Amino acid sequence: MLVLARKATEAIQIGEDITVKVIAIRGGQVKIGIEAPTGIRIMRIEAKPPAPHPNGGGNGSPPPDVTASADRRE
Repeated sequence: MLVLARKATEAIQIGEDITVKVIAIRGGQVKIGIEAPTGIRIMRIEAKPPAPHPNGGGNGSPPPDVTASADRRE
C-alpha cells in the first residue's frame, strides 16, 4: 500500500485517467473527489458487502485450513 500525505486542493494521479483530489479537511473528516472514466466502478468499502471466498467461508475470508496451508513451503 502506498501512503501519501496531501493538503486540501492537492491531488493524486492514478494511471492516465484517474485523479483523486482532496477537497476539504475538517476535524477528523476528509472530503475527496474522484475523477475516473464512466466505465470505472467506484464504491465505498463500508458499503460493499464482502464477497464470498471461492472455497467457502461466507464472510469473505478463506476457511482456516486454506489460510494455514498458504504459509507452508514444500
